[in-house]
Amino acid sequence: MSTSYTSENPLSFIQTKVENEAQRADSLELIHLFKSWSGWEPRMWGTSIIGFGNYHYKYASGHEGDAPVLGFSPRKSATSLYVYSDTERSKELLAQLGKYKMGKSCIYVKSLKDINKQVLEELCKETIAYLKKRYGVE
Repeated sequence: MSTSYTSENPLSFIQTKVENEAQRADSLELIHLFKSWSGWEPRMWGTSIIGFGNYHYKYASGHEGDAPVLGFSPRKSATSLYVYSDTERSKELLAQLGKYKMGKSCIYVKSLKDINKQVLEELCKETIAYLKKRYGVE
C-alpha cells in the first residue's frame, strides 16, 4: 500500500465522498477510535485511505515505500481496515474479532456493529507495537 499524504481533509472526504450514511458514521467513529488508540492525527493517503502515523518499509526484494501505521478506507461494498500485522497475537485476535473477510493485507467489515471494538483496539495496538519494533516507528 505504498502511497503518500495528500492535502485533503479526512472529515471533508467522509462528508463528500462516502455516500452511505451508516458507513459515514462508522468512518467518523473509526477516526475517533484510531486517533485515541494511536495518538496520531488522521491524514488522507492517496484518494481514499485515512491513515494514522507513517512508516517506511523496504522488503528483501528491494521494493520500498511509505504507508500509514493504521488506516481504513470506506469502500462501496465494505470498509477496509489496514490494522493487521502477521503476528501470532494478531492471528489469535482475529479469531475473536467478529464478522469480517480477510484480504491480502486488510480486513473488510460491512459495519462496526459486526465486530468487537475491544478486540479491534488490541489488534491496532499489536500492529503499532510490531511496526515500532520492525521499522522504528516513532
